[in-house]
Amino acid sequence: MFINTINPILLQASIFTIRWYGVFLALGVVIASLIIRRLFIRHQLGEEMALSLVIWLTVGGLIGARLGEALFYEPAYYFADPIRILFVHQGGLSSHGMTLGILITFALFTWRKKLDWKCAMDIVSLGIPIVAGFIRVGNFFNSEIVGRVTDMPWGVYFPRYETMPLLLRHPSQLYEAFLAWSIAGVLFILYKKYGIKRPLLLTNTFVLLYFSSRFFVEFFKEYQTLSHGLTMGQWLSLPFILWGIGWFVLRYRKQSF
Repeated sequence: MFINTINPILLQASIFTIRWYGVFLALGVVIASLIIRRLFIRHQLGEEMALSLVIWLTVGGLIGARLGEALFYEPAYYFADPIRILFVHQGGLSSHGMTLGILITFALFTWRKKLDWKCAMDIVSLGIPIVAGFIRVGNFFNSEIVGRVTDMPWGVYFPRYETMPLLLRHPSQLYEAFLAWSIAGVLFILYKKYGIKRPLLLTNTFVLLYFSSRFFVEFFKEYQTLSHGLTMGQWLSLPFILWGIGWFVLRYRKQSF
């Protein structure tokens, strides 16, 4: 049992505030950037190209995450006053929206720069779950995206999430962080074994494993809007899961493995 009384604000001054969430997000992006940069150099895609791509993907991902929150989770709230979409400091980022933002930005960037998109996508896929894991740790520090009520000994109380009575809840944010970093480990094992000789293997392994884990962890998260027994997060994960399964089925039929 743990009582989460962590202050989400690391440092506050008169003109700026540094939150733990931002620190973890930045840390994840930096680590992913170093990995992507090293592999871009190794596979002769260019160091400057790697840094430019990371910057654009970060911006595109954040824009997509904010728009995804507005469109998928709280459309009535944001459409009533669209200017609220700009208030990022108030929270509200959708990982599925972030994924779409990254995909669109990646497609535009690689098309404009005439980059080997399959190679680049496989390399980027190694970094994304690292960032995703750090984001979920930031969510834990913010006492947001909490889990459902539990009686497990590792349950957590979130005093900033709810007033009395405090309820013991699953630390679903940490479940996701652990799974995301585990997926990163699997991807690095595959990279060590195959490199990028099997185009899009890393990408589609990430898609299948990450969104399957998202679908699974939703069963431990506090209830959101349910539709036909599934949460919005699960419905949004299904297309990615089906895509990943379909890709592997097609490759197996072609005897690529």
